[in-house]
Amino acid sequence: MSKQQEVRAELAGNVYKILVSVGDEVNKGDQLIVLESMKMEIPVIAPKAGTVTAVNTSADSVIAEGDVLVVMEVPTD
Repeated sequence: MSKQQEVRAELAGNVYKILVSVGDEVNKGDQLIVLESMKMEIPVIAPKAGTVTAVNTSADSVIAEGDVLVVMEVPTD
């Protein structure tokens, strides 16, 4: 069995790079997206291993804290 895992932005900023696509298999700790805020690059990390089912942003987008950036299908614990 599996469930949906939302990966949210921890802070407001701009989307600098998107490192994954729908269908990609990722491991816990892999970088999914790189945000830019206050001239710093902040990685958005996969909280669990799974498969990317949605990328809800695009490069150069402005995002707010709490926005859902990526949705993953992850195994249930």
